[in-house]
Amino acid sequence: MKKALKGILILIFLGGSLTAQEVNTPATAMQWWKDAKFGMFVHWGLYSVTAGQWKGKPSKGNEHFMLYERIPVKEYAKIADDFNPVKFNADAWVKGAKEAGMKYVVFTSKHHDGYAMYDSKVSDYNIVKTTKWHRDPVKELAAACKKYGLKLGLYYSLGRDWEDPDVPTNWPEKAGRSNTWDFPNEDGKVFAKYFERKVKPQIKELLSNYGPISIIWFDTPELISKPESLELEQFIHKLQPNCIINSRIGNGLGDYLVSEQQISATKMTKPWEACITMSGKWSYNRYDKAWKSPELLIRQLVEIVCKGGNFLLNVNPDGQGALPQQSVDNLKEIGAWMKVNEEAIYGVQPWTVTNESLPVDASVGAKAVTGIVDTDNDNTVKGITPDIYFAQKNRVIYVYARSWSAGDMLIKSLGSTSSPVQGVSLLGSKEKVQWKQDSSSLSVKLPAKLPTGIPVYVFKVTI
Repeated sequence: MKKALKGILILIFLGGSLTAQEVNTPATAMQWWKDAKFGMFVHWGLYSVTAGQWKGKPSKGNEHFMLYERIPVKEYAKIADDFNPVKFNADAWVKGAKEAGMKYVVFTSKHHDGYAMYDSKVSDYNIVKTTKWHRDPVKELAAACKKYGLKLGLYYSLGRDWEDPDVPTNWPEKAGRSNTWDFPNEDGKVFAKYFERKVKPQIKELLSNYGPISIIWFDTPELISKPESLELEQFIHKLQPNCIINSRIGNGLGDYLVSEQQISATKMTKPWEACITMSGKWSYNRYDKAWKSPELLIRQLVEIVCKGGNFLLNVNPDGQGALPQQSVDNLKEIGAWMKVNEEAIYGVQPWTVTNESLPVDASVGAKAVTGIVDTDNDNTVKGITPDIYFAQKNRVIYVYARSWSAGDMLIKSLGSTSSPVQGVSLLGSKEKVQWKQDSSSLSVKLPAKLPTGIPVYVFKVTI
């Protein structure tokens, strides 16, 4: 095994700006992640049981509704009495992720409500101790990931925990995300007590009891100190040296940047990941109708990959443990596209040019996306307009024609002065592609018969 590379410079998102920091990164551990490109995020907890409703009315805040509705811990904990997810099937979840072309799964082991979604000996406030179900979903997910060859990652809410009395917050203002109705003395809260009493012992459980954990996906660092972030990073690497840590461990540490509900405007040379909802909400909500289409999701995957990132696509099982049918259907369509085009996703790197517009009539192919409203701060583009994206692997440039519908392609970025072309083929098609290159562009005549399914077509250009 190669030694860890020291002093790798990465970019971390802090207070709305990118800040450079020095960290130690295990190069071999990061390589699988950089190549994988595509993963499944799973938000599931007590909030999935109430499904956007509290005391007969639509609740505020979705998975954060304990905060928005100011529900006491003792009252919120009673939701567990009705938590009996008899439809939970870890095998089906992971198999569905694999068939969709995903390479890893990140599961919410503990969200902001402080409720552990695994068999924690540190806190009885967990799914095994408080429900009639008495099963450990992390244990079952670990077994399923091993069976299907996917990596398992675990989400852990770091700087917010509404069950613990010692967790102060400072966003968007002092105590802005704290439990002040059960624990009103904000100045008396000592994060270090919570850190020693709950965070470190639970991270030790998660990294000791379930085999290899490939990612610890922290959320909301809030008021963790720099020494505590460093201690936690070292603690994790001592338990599992190859475990990747995201930037939300706080204080400029971590192995990769997180971009939540948005895609970087430009390509990035440093590791980054966009985590994005498939529907309008992170967790299951009976009122959520804002589903993205498979075409829109593939467009996002292509854009993220061509900008050097990974795509962590969220699904939200309901209170019985079943994935919404729309999630299942979307994953199947994405999987069909991935079977044809996966070589243009895994292991690719950004090319010199990220994208260009297709020279077709603006009225052809453009689609207005309707119904995507009431989303959780989703800043991704919803409109669908034909365009071209680029990525590369060795001597191949992949040209992604997103939502292409009419007209032959004239690719200005592939003129012979910069990249002499030796051959062009269309993934998923056995027909010969006619092409011609001059100093200004590469013109491609599309085959009469295009691959069926999602209209995002990938041309393999050998240079």
